[in-house]
Amino acid sequence: MAALLLKVNELFCERDERILFENLNFDLHAGKILHVKGKNGSGKTSLLRILCGLYQEYEGQIDFLEENVQEVRDLYNQSLLFIGHHVSVKQALTPRENLNWYAKIHPQLDASLIESALSSVGLQNYEDVLCQNLSAGQKRRVNLARLFMFAKERFTNSLWILDEPFTAIDVDGVEKLERRILYYIENGGSVILTTHQPLQIGAVVEQLNLDDWGT
Repeated sequence: MAALLLKVNELFCERDERILFENLNFDLHAGKILHVKGKNGSGKTSLLRILCGLYQEYEGQIDFLEENVQEVRDLYNQSLLFIGHHVSVKQALTPRENLNWYAKIHPQLDASLIESALSSVGLQNYEDVLCQNLSAGQKRRVNLARLFMFAKERFTNSLWILDEPFTAIDVDGVEKLERRILYYIENGGSVILTTHQPLQIGAVVEQLNLDDWGT
């Protein structure tokens, strides 16, 4: 039986005097994918930010490996990779420099994989171009290159949280990303993601529709 990676109990979140979701409960086991769905404004991004520890205005409990996440925060953070909807690259740095910086602050990322990661996302020959001179899609690829730097020995009981990862990515890029996600979960990782695109990952994808938990 795969480990119970994440357990969410009675989660409640209100923003701008509107309840996004309440009494929200779900489990995520190792090696599984959870697709968070819902109409615009249903709280998808807010939920992902709560799960990442980036938003604290909520009620309820989140457990990681059956321990309160607040009590194992360091372990949880070392097992987590979050890629948000907005591009988060330093414009004055190159893709290579951005990824080197990420590897220094996230021990789960292997700096020796930077070159192969950039190639995997189609940024070969752009490694030393300032990010301010890249297109929106290329900047997204710099972010996504982190998925190809996540050290395989850290896959087990780790979690990727991805907010609209396929935005501004062409068909070939989407296929490569789906293959990477499949490889990751087949080797013990877990994924929570949002996307408006149909998923063709080749694995069972669990669904969580926030429209069922709002008011």
